[in-house]
Amino acid sequence: MTNIGSNLQIDSARLWGTIHETARFGATPKGGVRRLTLGPEDKQVRDWFRKACEDAGLEVQVDALGSMFGLRKGRDMSKAPIGLGSHLDTQPTGGKYDGVLGTLAALEVVRTLNAAGIETEIPICICNWTNEEGSRFAPAMMASAAYVGDFTTDDILSRRDAEGVTVAQALDSIGYRGATAVGTQKFSGFVELHIEQGPILEAENKTIGVVDSGQGVLWYDGKITGFESHAGSTPMPLRRDALATLSEIVLAMEEIAKQHGPKAVGTIGEAVIANPSRNVIPGEIAFTVDCRSADAAIMDALDRDLRAAIAEIAARRKVEVQFDLIWRKPPTHFNPKLVDAVENAATMLGYSHRRITSGAGHDACNLNTVIPAAMVFVPCKDGVSHNELEDATQADCAAGANVLMHTVLALAGVAS
Repeated sequence: MTNIGSNLQIDSARLWGTIHETARFGATPKGGVRRLTLGPEDKQVRDWFRKACEDAGLEVQVDALGSMFGLRKGRDMSKAPIGLGSHLDTQPTGGKYDGVLGTLAALEVVRTLNAAGIETEIPICICNWTNEEGSRFAPAMMASAAYVGDFTTDDILSRRDAEGVTVAQALDSIGYRGATAVGTQKFSGFVELHIEQGPILEAENKTIGVVDSGQGVLWYDGKITGFESHAGSTPMPLRRDALATLSEIVLAMEEIAKQHGPKAVGTIGEAVIANPSRNVIPGEIAFTVDCRSADAAIMDALDRDLRAAIAEIAARRKVEVQFDLIWRKPPTHFNPKLVDAVENAATMLGYSHRRITSGAGHDACNLNTVIPAAMVFVPCKDGVSHNELEDATQADCAAGANVLMHTVLALAGVAS
């Protein structure tokens, strides 16, 4: 593993303190966090993170999409650093740990190495990726997707939120459109710590999830166009009801995902009736679809079957349905060497662990397409995430940070 061994541990109380300190930025009455990307609360936590990085002796750079990189020099600066980190933005009703744990644990790793006087052979770089959540701007994992070349910087800068504000305008409003071009910061590998966002580790009483794969994602935007008419005077057989159409599509999505289960899920998470009124049959509805599977063939089948079902429903109900694929992320298979390094660290530290597939998308999944990457999971209470009730224990967070640190040390090496 490393010649340091398991005696080197992060400061659990310090990590726990930073998690709760940063939870003040966007704190909600129910104990969660609302910190939408590139909003005022995001600026607050970014400013805090920048200062914490600088206080830890890191060289901080911000790229053109606002992603933050804190570089800790190694003995051999000719080599690209090992990256570690996650994101600091949250869902509208988010928790304290999603993304935040991985970013602050990366900072804690640096603080621990500094306190122990440890120099790594190659540098390490801690990261805060912009707009991982995708709740304000689409797509999710936006900045890391641009980093790997899935989108151009200009394309991402032009994306708009529901109020019509562009990413460029939002970045400028908080002062985080950096001068560094996207992709300038290179990595020789990347490791991300995250809460599981699912129930498996807790149910099996495992402390560490060694993530070897991640589900692929399909995102669609849909629009149903029927015909508004009077709710009282239009006979049922003559209606072109957009909402009734959507109801059928929702049930079809559920059934199709079940048919391709257990390695498939499908969700319609947004639906907006245009000009709603109590006594008007809905004539237009916009909606979104999220489908996921770790099997590329199943992803193809989900797409095929869903499109066929929508076409049949639309024809039968005499409405038009526009259904556009706006994002396809293939399944992820993480780098075997890095996955083994995570597993070796968990074993050396004596933590119970298992291999696991990530049900959620992560920046590490994007990065894995161009550099070796891996992930570390820790349990979250009842598998709940994207919710103000999201919770994790101090002991599990510390365990994840320790595995992260020893994985990074194994990859970066300790200077002799």
